[in-house]
Amino acid sequence: MPVHTLNATLAPARLAEFDTIIDARTEDEYALDHVPGAVNWPTLNNAERIEIGTLYKQVNPFEARKRGAAMSARNIAAHIEREVLDKPRDWKPLLYCWRGGNRSGALATILSAIGFHVTLIEGGYKSWRAALVDAVPELARGLSYRVVCGPTGSGKTRLLHALAAQGAQVLDLEALACHRSSVLGHIPGLAQPSQKRFDSLIWDALRGFDPARVVYVESESKKVGNVRVPDALMDAMRASPCIDLRLSDEQRVSLLLEDYDFYVKDPAIFCERLQALTELRGKATVSDWVARVQAGQTPAVVLELLTLHYDPMYSQSIDRNFNQFASALPCELRDRSAQALAEAASMLIGSETPANAHA
Repeated sequence: MPVHTLNATLAPARLAEFDTIIDARTEDEYALDHVPGAVNWPTLNNAERIEIGTLYKQVNPFEARKRGAAMSARNIAAHIEREVLDKPRDWKPLLYCWRGGNRSGALATILSAIGFHVTLIEGGYKSWRAALVDAVPELARGLSYRVVCGPTGSGKTRLLHALAAQGAQVLDLEALACHRSSVLGHIPGLAQPSQKRFDSLIWDALRGFDPARVVYVESESKKVGNVRVPDALMDAMRASPCIDLRLSDEQRVSLLLEDYDFYVKDPAIFCERLQALTELRGKATVSDWVARVQAGQTPAVVLELLTLHYDPMYSQSIDRNFNQFASALPCELRDRSAQALAEAASMLIGSETPANAHA
């Protein structure tokens, strides 16, 4: 059976047609980014690819191809024994490697010879990535957003979770970025995705939304930790209707101590992260905060961080960047409880009308 090809610009819209999406690149290439839903069947693993590349440069391409063919054949055989023996005749895989060349082609040839209907993405991941980048702006502009605004600690992320629990469409950029979007927002032990992976995750989320319904999103800055929100999405968010979420200072401090419990459990990590504020707040202020955290006064330091650092920056940023904040829908939480957040979510969903849902 012949191997079919799929133009990379059409691939994003046709992924659902295939039973399995197979990434034939190395483990490291796959980890950096991959087509959403793809599984990794390396034709050459990390170490083997380095070995073949070295052989190619230091000996000659012919010897490298011979050695690479032997390695590839063994790996492909293992993939077939592990993953393919139970597949039915009508199983339809979609394959790709870096540029649609040797690695995915070798696997595709063998699967096709077995009798499966095999398709390759033309140009491989490289072309797929270009098509995805081109597709994101149209997807982003085709949706209607409600932007959850509010100072640090007001419960924006918790409200998104409450909205999602009640069936609302939610785009949680901080969850996709594995970061809480502030100087202190790095989560110990949790690595952020690459920029390419973040873009793919955003594309995958956007394509799953119903354009006829509101998408709730938090009022992020252009960067969430080390990754950047696509410009078209940021522009759409900043032009959208806003929700002004409010919570008392006492409740905000308690919420932050809960959400950033790793700082409470290990004050040394908190003190280390506070050093990042030295340039903005001055050495004396930061040294005072560190000393007080070490003395067990973390709640008081958190309150000062809110009132002296985060709140003034938030006020300046929100007025400057979100065009409709002046007419934001007020949403006052009585406390940080799950019940209060559920009630707020219900109120927001109930306030959606055809007029503002498609604003």
